[in-house]
Amino acid sequence: MTDISVTRRLSIPALLLAGLVFTGPAAAQDKPRYGGELLFAVPSEMPSYDGHREGTFGMVHPLAPHYNTLLKTDPNDRTGTKIVGDLAESWTIAPDGRVYTLKLRRGVKFHDGAEMTSRDVKASYDKIVFPPPNVGSMRKGQYTNVEAIEAPDASTIVFRLKWPQASFLASLASPYNWIYKADVLARDVRWYEKNVMGTGPFTFVEHVKGSHWVGKKNSNYWDKGKPYLDGYRAIFMKDSAAQVAAVRAERAHIQFRGFAPAERDSLVAALGRKITVQESPWDCAAWVAINQDKKPFDDKRVRRALTLALDRRQASVALSKIAVVKEVAGVQVPGTPYATPPDELEKLAGYGRDIKKSRAEARRLLREAGVPDRFAFTFTNRGLPMPYEPIGIWLIDQWRQIGLNATMVTIEASQHVNELRAGNFTVSSDAQCGYAVEPDLDLAKFQSKEISHNNYGRYTDKVLDDLYQKQNRATDPEERKRYVREFERRLLDEEVHTFITLQWHRIVPHSAKVRGWTITPSHYLNQQLDAVWLAE
Repeated sequence: MTDISVTRRLSIPALLLAGLVFTGPAAAQDKPRYGGELLFAVPSEMPSYDGHREGTFGMVHPLAPHYNTLLKTDPNDRTGTKIVGDLAESWTIAPDGRVYTLKLRRGVKFHDGAEMTSRDVKASYDKIVFPPPNVGSMRKGQYTNVEAIEAPDASTIVFRLKWPQASFLASLASPYNWIYKADVLARDVRWYEKNVMGTGPFTFVEHVKGSHWVGKKNSNYWDKGKPYLDGYRAIFMKDSAAQVAAVRAERAHIQFRGFAPAERDSLVAALGRKITVQESPWDCAAWVAINQDKKPFDDKRVRRALTLALDRRQASVALSKIAVVKEVAGVQVPGTPYATPPDELEKLAGYGRDIKKSRAEARRLLREAGVPDRFAFTFTNRGLPMPYEPIGIWLIDQWRQIGLNATMVTIEASQHVNELRAGNFTVSSDAQCGYAVEPDLDLAKFQSKEISHNNYGRYTDKVLDDLYQKQNRATDPEERKRYVREFERRLLDEEVHTFITLQWHRIVPHSAKVRGWTITPSHYLNQQLDAVWLAE
């Protein structure tokens, strides 16, 4: 009998309520074994080494084991919601909700032997929250509420907020907010874009571009007894078939991001008891970025036509059989507290059930905007087969049905990010993937370009910015829901700055030898590898 550990068709609320227990080798409470090298495939490489600047799993998976964060999501929590300390061992929140005081662990050392103190934490967060000119901070928009960051003594860090913010602890648990060395940042604030040196469970060995990334055990790691592995090797493989073949042949133990349904099934059929499967809802959605600096896409009628053309419900049925996409979604994961109910979602452009009516309206809008029939444009797609390739093919077919002639050009994943940042595209694939299901985190990307460094639509919308702040400050859940809905309506319907295709679904088949790793609704979480070990 095949030994499989699977979470099937459970919403995130179900996971939250059930505290789901996995069976099979992935959750076996065996005594951890020391030694061995974990081999894992990574489908893309990183634009730079700087976690504060980047937002791709292709950087997190190889580099996260070199670093620590202030707080983190409990690596054993399958819901991805329980926050625990990492470099912070405790914290308190002032009665007014505006002052967060965190006590740091003592005796933590950087890989060069220097002791980590609150000075390093402050320098790291100053770079994230108040970045100098020409220094990118991808999550700067999440911290507009931070008034000051203080380090009153070597083991204390204080965040002062302008107003109470329930999501602030979650923002401090960002898996990207690696703590860097203050002295290094003082010498060169961009040093970490090309170099590695943290406090994490593994030290850096080498990166051979296009081939591999290697880390080895940090024998002086502050969490005594960890890590269990001697080291790890991340193998860069762009082709999904090659990734599946590597797992099948046991040349790789795991690919942490996930595989398609058919790939899962082929591995289970080939490996039987040697394979374990973990599945989860995925706080990630496939979006479309529209460059409003390019005509005719500066006209919201044209942007509206693009989303009206999409038969999302038909795609949910068809594409979920071949790709890691599933749910028809708004700006929050379906079924979660701030998600728009299906009947309300249907009122937004592109979500109605009458696709003929929607496409007729799309064609009318294009004519009204002066767009000629068979208008041609390039759709720039990210060079990751899953789910970008099937989504891209589907989009081009959908737009063809309203008289648009899109040609898909696929760009290597890390370069794709650079092209989006530079505005070197017209219409492109995009994604919003969170490490926690939380409006503050999920909506920050869509604020004006002056606030959000990953607003690839290149628009300024002060109304959206104001709605973001209103939902951020709302302490009453129902009031906050109203603002989230208003934000969603303006973003997706009134202005159509961008739009969603489908929500993702995560499937990770891996060698049954891999223990101590738990799937979460985010492929950014649980990647320090300090608790992972290999069974014989």
